[in-house]
Amino acid sequence: MSGSHRAVVRVGGTVVVQERATVGPWREEVLLAPVFAGLCGTDIQMLRGLRSDPSPVIGHEGVARVVAVGSGVPGHLKPGTLVCVNPTHPGDSSFLLGHNVDGLLQERVLIAASAVRDGLVLPLPAANGTEDAALLEPLAVVRYALGLLAEHQPHTVVVFGDGVVGHLAVRAIPTLVGASTRIVHLHHTAPGLEWSKDHPVPRVHSVLNDAAGARLLAELPADERVAVLLATPRDATLKCLDIALGALRGHVAVDLLGGLPPGATSPLLPGANLTAIRAANCAGVPDPALRFVVRTSVGAAVTLHGHRGVGNDHLVAAAAELVERPGRYRELITHLVDVDGAAEAMRHLARSRERVVSGRRLIKLAVRFAPGDDTRGGVG
Repeated sequence: MSGSHRAVVRVGGTVVVQERATVGPWREEVLLAPVFAGLCGTDIQMLRGLRSDPSPVIGHEGVARVVAVGSGVPGHLKPGTLVCVNPTHPGDSSFLLGHNVDGLLQERVLIAASAVRDGLVLPLPAANGTEDAALLEPLAVVRYALGLLAEHQPHTVVVFGDGVVGHLAVRAIPTLVGASTRIVHLHHTAPGLEWSKDHPVPRVHSVLNDAAGARLLAELPADERVAVLLATPRDATLKCLDIALGALRGHVAVDLLGGLPPGATSPLLPGANLTAIRAANCAGVPDPALRFVVRTSVGAAVTLHGHRGVGNDHLVAAAAELVERPGRYRELITHLVDVDGAAEAMRHLARSRERVVSGRRLIKLAVRFAPGDDTRGGVG
């Protein structure tokens, strides 16, 4: 197959739209045409140089249609099929979509044989071919984390982080943890808190992650069963963990969803290799997931777990959830742009530490590759 396609490319410290040669597919490979793709918090960290992931074309969230297949590809992946790609291969570290292999922010994406052979390309119903697909992978991450935390049977769930994962989590907790669960949502910035107050969610107590927020956690009953979700960027996870451990007095379980630097530790959890604990579960493997009970510096027991990526079942369940309850999550897609608009937004985010694009707070940016006019404005 010959020809070219447009791609949003990181090059020379900026982001541009380039024409790239369209390659493949060869044996057991699949060529995809993205329909919608999302930009996530990890992508923004890469744009800002906070991560060293090498792929010039990022993007691991979204849906695509099969364009062509190589020999030996399963019959359920015929051309025209709507699919999502599990971006994290549980057994092949050379395949991490949008991180060490080119991602979805381009008009054609070649998916490697190992990912196809091991079932990471998942057919979806046609109903998933909407802008909501930009939320599919992060919602799958949330389902993974909340499924683990639900087994703690918490009275309260504390969510650190006001990016898209934090906002998805507070909306999903009543279904995945319990309708009567108390929800505390801790925000990094005043503009983030203001956005949440303008988009309220029932039963969610939204506060700043400051001294007053820590006091709120400390005021929870001593016998409270508390689950903590760290939906935080890599440079904030340890600080937020220490805030939670320093304030909470009850039975605590923590999901280390946020990124961590290599060999991360906390003085409040002596001897615990937090990076290893987070990485112990990868792409849904093992099943059941591993959990670790560790002692704090004052002898209290804390249950820790985390995960890299999601399993296929989490993606399938998230896809079904988006079809069943689209109104619950759609307001989180604050920006819908085309390929050129994506490059402009990414350049802006790379230059600024603020999550503001076109004068509006960015929660989720969705990129549309299918024809049509923008309905929420581009970047200006």
